This record gives sequence, C-alpha cells and structure tokens, in this order.
Amino acid sequence: MTALKAFIFDLDGTLIDSLADIAESINRMLDARGHPRCELGVFKQMVGDGMEKLVERSLPESVRSEELVKTCVEEYRANYDMLWNARTRPYPGIIEVLAELKDRGMKLGVISNKAHRFTVPMTQHFFGKTCFDHILGQRVEVPRKPAPEGAHEMAAFLGMKMDELAYVGDSGIDMAFAKSGGMKAVGVRWGFRSEAELREHGADAIISSPADLFDLCGK
Repeated sequence: MTALKAFIFDLDGTLIDSLADIAESINRMLDARGHPRCELGVFKQMVGDGMEKLVERSLPESVRSEELVKTCVEEYRANYDMLWNARTRPYPGIIEVLAELKDRGMKLGVISNKAHRFTVPMTQHFFGKTCFDHILGQRVEVPRKPAPEGAHEMAAFLGMKMDELAYVGDSGIDMAFAKSGGMKAVGVRWGFRSEAELREHGADAIISSPADLFDLCGK
C-alpha cells in the first residue's frame, strides 16, 4: 500500500465550524426580501455544493428562478463578507494536529466548494499563511467537487501521485470526490453530515478526532 505523503482537507464542517455565520448571512438576505428564515439545523444539509445551490435551497420554491438566485447570491455574498468570522472557529484540536503533521513532514492542502475568494483568506485567517502548501476554492473554470479536476491540480502542484494523497471531509460529496480523484477517502464524525452518509459514499476510514489522522499517516 502506498504511503501517504499529504492530507488535503475540506474547509466547512471539517477544519472550521462555520454554520452559524453561513446561516445568518443567508437569513439576512431572506429577511430583506420578506421570506421566512431557515432554522440553523437545516443548513447542515444545504451547504456543500457552492453558493448558488445554497441560496437556491434557502429560497421558497414558489419564488425560485435563475435570475433571482443570481441576485440573491450577490446579497448573500455581501452579508458573508461582513459575517464570516463572527462565530466561525476551527474545530477543537485541529490547529495542534496540523502543526504536528507538518512537523512529521506531511504536505497539507485545502480544496473546498466554497468560493475561492472566501476560501483562501478564511483559511489563512484561522490557520496562518504558512500552514497549508496549497489552497483551492471553487472557481468558475474548474468543476466543483466531486469532479476530480481540483484533486489533479493539487497533486500536480505538490508533485505527488494521487494515491499518495488522503482527502479529509465531512460529507458524501467529499468521499465521492476523494474516490473520483484516486485519493484515500477519510470521513470525520464531527462535521455537518452523518456517518451513514460517509460510509454510503465510500469512506475508506472514519475518524472521531483530528488526532486520529496520526494513525493514518504512518509516520
């Protein structure tokens, strides 16, 4: 079995608990348009496919249209610009584990379906500018997860083979992404989605705490 040389992470629900700030940004958009707010818990199923899908899912079905979704995405983005670090925090133990993995010689990266313009500054805000070797958010020219293009881009940047990378995430999309890209699929129990979803989409390993990553890196 090929030894792992890098851990690549999802962002929301894996590295950071960002649900409250995402929810408030959406709900302020809904407030301004006279639509009912969405309960915090439902956002666990709404996030993960990018801003357009998040906004579409938040709107009442009776008013959804392509044009309205585009307009509301801009309103949500403006709200999130102001709120993204209000309550968002790294999950307990993440910062310490990332530091130890780097000390052990592992390469670290982030691939998220969150817009690139948020993914990079948020990751650097919470973890510093030197923690991750490469950070990729969602960009219009690259298909979003679970399409494998982002994984191939990351491997090329790191100069590694696909089976030398593990992708760590909290959703079925993340597990499918890992599989489509030829990476080891590692699910986390502390995120937004269920363990059953992770297993259904092919998780190779499921961990209960960030420190469990040490058992997978073999160093």
